[in-house]
Amino acid sequence: MFEQVAEIVKRYEELNKLLASPEVARDPTKIRAYAQEQAEIRDLVEAYREYTRLSEELRDTRAMLEEENEPEMREMIAEEVRTLEKKLAEAEERVRLLLMPKDPRDERNVIMEIRAGTGGEEAALFAADLFRMYSQYAAKHGWETQVLSTNATGIGGYKEIIFEIKGKGAFSRLKYESGVHRVQRIPITESSGRIHTSTATVAVLPEVEDVEIEINEKDLRIDVFRSSGHGGQSVNTTDSAVRITHIPTGIVVQCQDERSQLQNRARAMAILRARLYDLEYRKQTQEIDEARRQQVGSGERSEKIRTYNFPQNRVTDHRIGYSVYRLEDVLAGELDDFIDRLIAHDQAERLKAQSLQEA
Repeated sequence: MFEQVAEIVKRYEELNKLLASPEVARDPTKIRAYAQEQAEIRDLVEAYREYTRLSEELRDTRAMLEEENEPEMREMIAEEVRTLEKKLAEAEERVRLLLMPKDPRDERNVIMEIRAGTGGEEAALFAADLFRMYSQYAAKHGWETQVLSTNATGIGGYKEIIFEIKGKGAFSRLKYESGVHRVQRIPITESSGRIHTSTATVAVLPEVEDVEIEINEKDLRIDVFRSSGHGGQSVNTTDSAVRITHIPTGIVVQCQDERSQLQNRARAMAILRARLYDLEYRKQTQEIDEARRQQVGSGERSEKIRTYNFPQNRVTDHRIGYSVYRLEDVLAGELDDFIDRLIAHDQAERLKAQSLQEA
């Protein structure tokens, strides 16, 4: 492992020299390319240098311990050895973590799809709550949210809402939100005051550029119709709504929120590309069936990644067994506590798998 890192450190130092050379200084394209390459390996190089420093310090301290005869000083040095051993183990784990292949999708924008699951009108209202939660989370990170498609209910809920979140690293954090979310509360439609359990499904897809997914026009069936509002009433006098069916996969995408047919078609194609990319990605990793079930499931109450319990003011993530009693804060977009822990859990699992492979 460390031979590999030594080569990366060598390349980092080479990039330093290249960026300082007069030839490169006159070429903006090379400056950008070299600076980007250097930035991508900087954390690993710094972690390795810290590991090397600690390793040398530990070696010298152990040598002092062997030479020391006075009991009190030996105990002090032995304690320092134990501290350095712990720090060195942590530094080694960080190097291993930084060496692991990154998800190539992490820096992308995301397309999120929220659909009401079990629970009727209450599930649709919960889907709207989740949309607001993610919108506020995006705002806290300086990301932009844009609604692509909606299927709203009459009292403020959504049977389905599809939206885009644009921002550096959006997918790297929001990808952990895929799955079934469950709410336990007294619905506003409940007259007897009974607590109901409802669900909504969340799917998080990386945004895809046109060139990454080739779509044959012959594989598409495109229907246009008039946009409709609540109850089916027409909200437009022209055929601006667009429904695109990808015949080979059966994927159907519909957009009607824009007044222009051209805009609705562009949005529908963006969603279709994201879904096709996601489909192909899962095929390539040979996990498509299992991953799709894990990501969305059927929306049944028994399938869940997170529960929002209003009577107890509690939010629980079932994947990591972690709860907080600040439900309002979470629904206001305070998700980093959960996401940071999910990232750490994911990294630990990957390190464990890597260690098993090496063994």
